[in-house]
Amino acid sequence: MSDEYTLDGKKPIECEDLLTWAKWFETANRHVAQDERDGVRVSTVFLGLDHRFGGDGPPILFETMIFGGPHDQDQDRYCTWEEAEAGHAAMCALAFPQNKKAEG
Repeated sequence: MSDEYTLDGKKPIECEDLLTWAKWFETANRHVAQDERDGVRVSTVFLGLDHRFGGDGPPILFETMIFGGPHDQDQDRYCTWEEAEAGHAAMCALAFPQNKKAEG
């Protein structure tokens, strides 16, 4: 089993060899989603490499990370595009909390 994956649309495909993966990875658009507000960025990407690192279970291929703000460097990883989209939304809720109601 390979640790390298490409995308066919939103579906991860296991690569047969490292060179094929490297050529794809070099020019691929790997962004699932990206949001930025007030100097804080939430980015979700397809990693292309299994980050389970030999453990049991499906490959971990997507990552969301927060850059800036009080949750700087918080991250989570996922197995599917759909999980990554949901995780991105959850991290955005964490990074960009709604304004508190004015006291009064």
